Formats: sequence, C-alpha cells, structure tokens
Amino acid sequence: MGAPVGLLAGGFNTSADKQGRGKMTSIMTTREGQRGQSIIEISLITPLLLIALYIPADFGIAFFMGNLTQNAAREGARIGSGLSKTGSPPNLDFTTTHAQTVKDAVFDRLPDYLTNKRVTVTFYTGTACMEFIEVTAQGDYNFFLYQLMRLFGSAVPDTVTISRTTQIRHNYQPYTNNDYCTGSTTFGPYPS
Repeated sequence: MGAPVGLLAGGFNTSADKQGRGKMTSIMTTREGQRGQSIIEISLITPLLLIALYIPADFGIAFFMGNLTQNAAREGARIGSGLSKTGSPPNLDFTTTHAQTVKDAVFDRLPDYLTNKRVTVTFYTGTACMEFIEVTAQGDYNFFLYQLMRLFGSAVPDTVTISRTTQIRHNYQPYTNNDYCTGSTTFGPYPS
C-alpha cells in the first residue's frame, strides 16, 4: 500500500532502491552535524549572555547600596536633630559626644558590603538663624561582576565611592528662624 504519511512528509524515501537508502543516510548525517554545531554555538554564546545579565545586576546592587547609605545618613541626621545642646546659657553647643551619637547611629545602619566607610557630622549653629545638622556617609562599593568586562579588554574600576549627604533642621529652636546659620562645627570624617 505504501508508507505512512508521516514518513513521507518527513522527507524519507521508502523505496528499496540503493538511492533511497543513500538519501536517508545523508539526511541523518546532516542532522548529526547540525547537532554538534548547535552545542558549539551555545557554548560560545552562553558566557556572553551571562555577562550581559550579570553586569546590570552588579549595577543594581550598587544602586541599592547607595539607597541604604542614604537611609543611614538620613537616620543619623534625624537622631542628631533631636539632641539637646550641652553647656550653660548662653554658651550652649554641640560636642564630640553628640557627634559620636550620630556617627554610631550611621555606622549601625550602613551596609556591611561597603568597605572603607566614613561618616562626617557637621552642626550649623548661630543666633537668630535656623540651626541644622548635616551628615555625610561614604563607603566604597567593590564591583564583582562588572570586572568580567576585563575579559574583553575593557578598563573598568575595581571600586566606586558611594557618598550621600543629608541636612535636617534642629528640633529645639524657634520656628521663626528661617535664615540658615553659616557657622559650623565639623566632626570627622570618622573611619569605620
């Protein structure tokens, strides 16, 4: 009667002559060669695809570290804005103890993944002006996956410094003080 339709549709010749068997053998040999070619193509493309996916992930982690650093600086400034000055009137001032309190709060919140962490605390004070605190938190982010670009001959940095600064108005002062104070007392930078 004939061969099933599936075999004919697949390109196989079912006749018993010598040419039909030759065609079947050549089709199988071609498919085996293509299978080996596909494995080599995948093995060459896979590292490039992984690098193309990992480098944005590394930058995403760096941005996340920047966000955590900003939160640490903001929280330290918030704590510092609620501290009361020490001394006797009219000689009230912020001291190293105040700066240490802020510094400890910032270091507790900085991400562990950052290296070479530093915190600077500045108190802006004066008379009849708006007093505020400024906190700067810094740390070095070590690239990992981005350094894979060196495999392709690119010059890439090992680290990038992430620095965030926050200013918050001091809580204990008249609300009518609207002009910023210019006199400042800076403590730090404190290393981790």
